[in-house]
Amino acid sequence: MKTRRLTMGQAIVEYLKQQYVERDGIEQSFFAGMFGIFGHGNVAGIGQALHQYADSFRYYQTRNEQAMVHTAAAFAKMNNRMRTLACTTSIGPGATNMLTAAAGATINRLPVLLLPGDIFANRLVSPVLQQLESQTSQDLSVNDCFKPISKYWDRINRPEQIITSLPEAMRVLTSQAETGTVTLSLPQDVQSEAYDYPVSLFEKRTHVIARSQADAGLLKKAVQWIQSSRKPLIISGGGTIYADATTELRSLVEKTWIPVAETFAGKGSLNYNHPQCLGAMGVTGTPGANIIARDADLVIVIGSRLSDFTTASKTAFQNPNVRFININVAEFDAAKHAALPLVGDARATLSFLVEALNGFQIDTDYAQEIENHNKFWLDEVNRIYDLGHSPQPSQGEVIGAVNRFSDDKDVVVCAAGSMPGDLHKLWQTSDPKGFHLEYGYSCMGYEIAGGLGCKMASPDREIYVLVGDGSYLMMAQEIVTSIQEGYKLTIILINNNGYASINGLSNSVGVQGYGTKYRYRGNDSGQLDGQNLPVDLAKNAESLGANVIPAESLDDFRLALEKAKLSDITTVVSINIEFEPRVPGYESWWDVPVAEVSEVKTAQAAYREYEDQKVKERYFLT
Repeated sequence: MKTRRLTMGQAIVEYLKQQYVERDGIEQSFFAGMFGIFGHGNVAGIGQALHQYADSFRYYQTRNEQAMVHTAAAFAKMNNRMRTLACTTSIGPGATNMLTAAAGATINRLPVLLLPGDIFANRLVSPVLQQLESQTSQDLSVNDCFKPISKYWDRINRPEQIITSLPEAMRVLTSQAETGTVTLSLPQDVQSEAYDYPVSLFEKRTHVIARSQADAGLLKKAVQWIQSSRKPLIISGGGTIYADATTELRSLVEKTWIPVAETFAGKGSLNYNHPQCLGAMGVTGTPGANIIARDADLVIVIGSRLSDFTTASKTAFQNPNVRFININVAEFDAAKHAALPLVGDARATLSFLVEALNGFQIDTDYAQEIENHNKFWLDEVNRIYDLGHSPQPSQGEVIGAVNRFSDDKDVVVCAAGSMPGDLHKLWQTSDPKGFHLEYGYSCMGYEIAGGLGCKMASPDREIYVLVGDGSYLMMAQEIVTSIQEGYKLTIILINNNGYASINGLSNSVGVQGYGTKYRYRGNDSGQLDGQNLPVDLAKNAESLGANVIPAESLDDFRLALEKAKLSDITTVVSINIEFEPRVPGYESWWDVPVAEVSEVKTAQAAYREYEDQKVKERYFLT
């Protein structure tokens, strides 16, 4: 057997270089490179290997370990999970800084490969710097924290162990059903040890992403259910887009006229002005989507996890005889809500249904009802976009200005706070990749890092990152990375002097916005109820190298967007807005438990409302 003597770090990089994926006859490299911050736990191992192979495997410098995983996840999402980036850190805080984003990638079913350094496998030098000691085991480090949030986890205590571990890592990363975070913990001594690896380990390998078909009997039953339904509804999730199945979805809709509502990840599955598009579904949904869902007798779910925001905490579907058909590559998700599980690729399954449902259409009255909801919502969006609030604009108006200015192929990026809900309702999407929200984990700080990943995946598109002051303060450092790499972002920095989303939620549960505004501590009250803090986030962005354009009014803001588009470096457009007026909620509810007993009257009133809504929650068992 032919061998090559390499360090483990070198062998890992050589292996990653040779991994390809193929779907529908299109082949591409799976790893676009590696993000990393070097410390004593990886600089002589993976770091040395990246230096040695710099001409054939791209290394990206980053400013924050959590941010680089967000960027890798966004890159993977933009590539429909066909490509990703690896991430390496030292042992200790560098490794654990990745935990939050690692959880987000797994929750959102996005492939990322993490290669954190680890403690010495030989245990001679112990305890080493940043080692977590245990009285019950010597085979324990902070990297064990990754176990519950990784789809595959391994600690490589001998250099030859990667011969079997790396193929397993690739099996999970390229699995449409099982993908998520993969963590290979690499002891710092083992990374630098040499081994005679079989040459065959470094041969090109192409992982074919098959389009699996659901069981024939279940498909036949699904067709019967659809044909016997009176008020069917499609809920399109991220799986529709990841499977590149939007054309098949449109064909099905135009043949049957079954309406479509969209999850956060599924927004863009159908053009916003298609007459059968109801827009956003659930807690942050449109009135049409939620009214139709309430009475639907059959819900066809495509590629969705059916989270509480989609199901309105299981209050959205009130028809006592409602049934579910779940199309999903993951058996785990396909079985939810006691659904008829069509475990298979969304594109293959929809193609089958397009042919099998030949001649079936919903009745004309139902179709007209859908079209009326669509027209109403187009008018409502325009009303919110043109609200004319003064002296400062509302958040809905700012969103409208960006939406109207942007092109169909441009991408809006957001993650946390009140903006995701407003965007889900209001953003008019014409391209399956035009709407990029991280809302499985709703992680503050994702926005700028995620925008960078989107731009790396689609350098020909304009990327509009919408971020509030709370998220900006948590993670703005990747502005530097975007400038270093020449990936221009347009960042819309919205300042409302606090946590606007939780302020609204706090008021709704009777807590009166406590602790949600950025204020000085009052001398008399001792509470955080003084004047607004004099923080200038625009100057902060400018100090990081961004081009900054402040806007005082909505007219200024529109002019700033024009200037930003002409800029060739990351540009921050900053604007202050008002907490109120907020974009309304429509025909939906979210279960956020309220204090059962309280001395505060607003909390008492909120609990009475909570009791009234709670009774609408349902189990779906048959």
